[in-house]
Amino acid sequence: MSKGIGWLIRLIEVGLVILLGGMALMVFVNVVLRYGFNTGINFSEEAARYFFVWLTFIGAVITFRENAHLGVETLVRLFGRSGRIICMLLSNVMIIGCMAVLFWGTWLQAPINASMVAPVTGMSMIWIFGVTFFTSLGIGLIALIRIIRILTGRITEEEIRAFAGEFEETGYAGRVE
Repeated sequence: MSKGIGWLIRLIEVGLVILLGGMALMVFVNVVLRYGFNTGINFSEEAARYFFVWLTFIGAVITFRENAHLGVETLVRLFGRSGRIICMLLSNVMIIGCMAVLFWGTWLQAPINASMVAPVTGMSMIWIFGVTFFTSLGIGLIALIRIIRILTGRITEEEIRAFAGEFEETGYAGRVE
């Protein structure tokens, strides 16, 4: 199971690299065409924007997996082990709630987005805004796995320290396997 998750994460990371490279290439080519030849590719402007949206939302899942999102660790660092575990549990429960709201909002908005098309590419807008389905499910699943690990007592001391923002001392990246 752990190897499967590792391969999935690698695949997602490769996708992020492709999106970033595609975005940079499209913007660079468009800049050269605009300044050098007084022309441009309309498709590349729109596609670069959509790549940026996908990059942001897909990257949020990887960032959450590695405990790299911004957090307020000042208070959590003051607690002992049990206080940190309680904070970790409560924060993951709240995260699942937020991801449920994000998923539900995307679900309600999906018919409207599916009926609209992008002005230049003609692509259905559900392909742009639908990435939040992936984000909400990905982050929600990671938070659920963390909750299960906390409740079953399988959470490690390194994970607790990483949650408290003590990355430097542990060398732990906070990954859920």
